[in-house]
Amino acid sequence: MKVTRRTQLSAIAGPLLAAVLLSFGQPAMADWPDKPIRLVVPYPAGGAADNTARILAQELGERLKQQIIVDNKPGASGTIGAAFVAKAPADGYTLLLDATSYTVNPSLYNKLSYNPEKELVPVSQIMQVPLLMVVPANSRFTSVADVVKAAAAQPGKLSYASAGNGGAQHLAAELFAQGQKLQMTHVPYKGGAPALTDLIGGQLDLMFSATTASGTFVKGGKLKALAISSGKRQGAWPQVPTVAESGATGFEVYEWNGLFAPAGTPRAVLARLESETQAVVASPTVAKRFDEMGVQGVGSSAKDFTAFVKAETAKWAEVIKTSKIRTD
Repeated sequence: MKVTRRTQLSAIAGPLLAAVLLSFGQPAMADWPDKPIRLVVPYPAGGAADNTARILAQELGERLKQQIIVDNKPGASGTIGAAFVAKAPADGYTLLLDATSYTVNPSLYNKLSYNPEKELVPVSQIMQVPLLMVVPANSRFTSVADVVKAAAAQPGKLSYASAGNGGAQHLAAELFAQGQKLQMTHVPYKGGAPALTDLIGGQLDLMFSATTASGTFVKGGKLKALAISSGKRQGAWPQVPTVAESGATGFEVYEWNGLFAPAGTPRAVLARLESETQAVVASPTVAKRFDEMGVQGVGSSAKDFTAFVKAETAKWAEVIKTSKIRTD
């Protein structure tokens, strides 16, 4: 075969042209991040998700050598902020820090303005916190078995509080009731603080509340903890049995926070976000701050977090369907 100069030029130009064309189809992310990153929190400032986001923003920003700006976009149980990120450019500069509601909202709302399965991708679960099953300090109940016995004897008489319809406290109680085939009366509040206040005052029978919210009242003698929602007993609460070991086999519930990105974000960016977030959560500085907050650092892989989100979404979908829960 005769090799001409034109053939040689074609052999060189072909791969070069392909590389140029490919560069037009793929954003150049080698320098990512080269500008500030927006971390959207779809809840008000001052809450658990906001506190987690600010810790992550500071530590992750230092590792990425770029500023991460926390942007609170509250409303509609987190769906407003989540929708904003779902529709944002998939370039690694707009991220979402969401919570338990992320896996609840697809079943709680008839229609969302975004598709969490197709428009957002899990990066890493950052932290989780179990819930305490609490009753007033002077309650006649001293165990989960006492609650089950009383609720079974008088269906619908026992009342439980929550921070609102469809929240983690509400769903945890419904999951418990369904598992034990009980009927209890739900009393929703506009926030966890007023719910705990009335529980302390004896106006309600019980509540599932995150350890970060109810733990202080338990330690102060104003509430009594019957059980904890984690899969195993916790070091901070060694004397408190799990709900599962108290008879509700398989019961395990956490409030959690995790990092998400728009679908289509370059794989290299997602991979770096995943590894750097894991490193942040594992760092002594963040571990200490989480311990002070009373939460458990997770720092899961994207694969594990994706599986977790899928399982949680399916679990709450069944609870919501069975209980016919609707938004306020």
